[in-house]
Formats: sequence, C-alpha cells, structure tokens
Amino acid sequence: MRVTRSIVPNLFTLANLLSGFLAIIETSQNNFKEAAIFIVAAGIFDMLDGVMARLINSASELGVELDSLCDAVSFGVAPSYMLYQVYFHEVPNIGALIACLPAMAGVFRLARFNVQLTSLEDKQYFTGMPIPAGALTLISYIVFFHLSDILPENIKIPMIYFVTIVTSLVMVSRIKYDNLPRPSAKSFKARPVTFIVILIGIIGSIFTKGKFLFPFMAFYIVSGAIRHGITILKERRFVDDEDDEDDEDEQHIEPAKI
Repeated sequence: MRVTRSIVPNLFTLANLLSGFLAIIETSQNNFKEAAIFIVAAGIFDMLDGVMARLINSASELGVELDSLCDAVSFGVAPSYMLYQVYFHEVPNIGALIACLPAMAGVFRLARFNVQLTSLEDKQYFTGMPIPAGALTLISYIVFFHLSDILPENIKIPMIYFVTIVTSLVMVSRIKYDNLPRPSAKSFKARPVTFIVILIGIIGSIFTKGKFLFPFMAFYIVSGAIRHGITILKERRFVDDEDDEDDEDEQHIEPAKI
C-alpha cells in the first residue's frame, strides 16, 4: 500500500468511526452520557479531518466517500440506537422503525450530497440539515431533557416522538442550512452574524454544562426553516411582479395598422 499525505485526514475520519462505535457500545450498556460524549468526539474528529485536508491540500473523492461512511455510523446509527435504548424499545413493532428514522434520513442525505457534489471546496449552505447537526440535536435532547427532571413525565413521550420525526424530516428536506464557517478573519468579515450566533451557542453550552445545546439546535432548525420560507415568498413575489410587467407590456402594444 502506497502511503500518501491523505493518510493524515483519513486517520481523523477513522477516529470519527471509532468514536461512533464506542458510542454504540456505551449505549448498549445504558451509559447514555458516555455515549453522547463519544458522539461529540466523533463530531470533533469529523471537523478536524476537513481542516487537516485543507491544511495539507489533500482533499480527495476517496476522503469524501470515507467521511460519509463514517458519518453514517457515528451520526446516524449511533443516535438512532440510543433512541431505541432510551425509549423506543418499549414500543412493540413500530418502535424500531421510528428509532431508525434519523439513521435512514441521515444516510439518504449523505448519498444525495455525494451525488450532487461538484467541488471539494467548502459550501456556504447545505441542502437539508447536516447529519452531525441532527445527531447533536437528538443526543442533547436525550441526555439533558428526556433523561432529566426538566420536563414533566407526561411531556417526555410526545416530545421524543416529535424531536425524532422533525429531526429526520429536516435532514431530508430542501431547506438551506448554514455550513460551519472557517475560523478566519476573512470568513468572519463575510459572515459576522453566523460567527456570533455560533459563538453564543458554544459559550452558552459550556456555561450551562450542555443544557443550552438542545435549545440552540432547535433555534438552528427553526431559523433555517423561516429563512427558507422567506426566500420562497420573495422568489414567488419576484415571479408575480415579472408576470404583471409582461401583462402591462402586452396591453401597451398597439395593434398593427393594415
């Protein structure tokens, strides 16, 4: 086997997979907080592999495919299995299917992303919520809300259904979601609001020991959907205005004289 510099980012990608596998092991032993930590670690490795690939200029199609396969395990299968172990194993027949929805939606989204990929450069927006964001949404709800005393018991069951289904839907949706910008002065000048919002989310999550993460992810989901809705309305208004102008132009055309 020929060793190239691409081995460096690929090792980080494989560390992502290892973290996801360890999360599954911890989940099988009902150690949900430890499993969530491993999924977060997988997210860190997932971010670092891209950083390293850019630093040493070793981005490749192989790296993209490897990253997607590892993401499918760490951010698709692992959170879905956690959902099943936390609650859905109690629901006969349908429980396994509902718990598997995030994994199926996440894998579908990864496949769609790879098929539509035209460049290895960073994108400003993703179509559909990225699968790591979906995993963070699910595990933050499970650990800090479903397994805690914050929510009343009669609210927890409908909420876990709601969070699971909504997270799955937004991953396969056509809604545009922000990509995590590079930590550079150039990126900050280009997208200052995005930088500030992400910084608030990180600081808030640290000071609340993780409890702020789920509300922040919920804000990420809702704000993306609202922005997408506003964009659609603007596009429709623009089309309607063009149609009105065309109608006015036709009315002002004088009939040809014979």
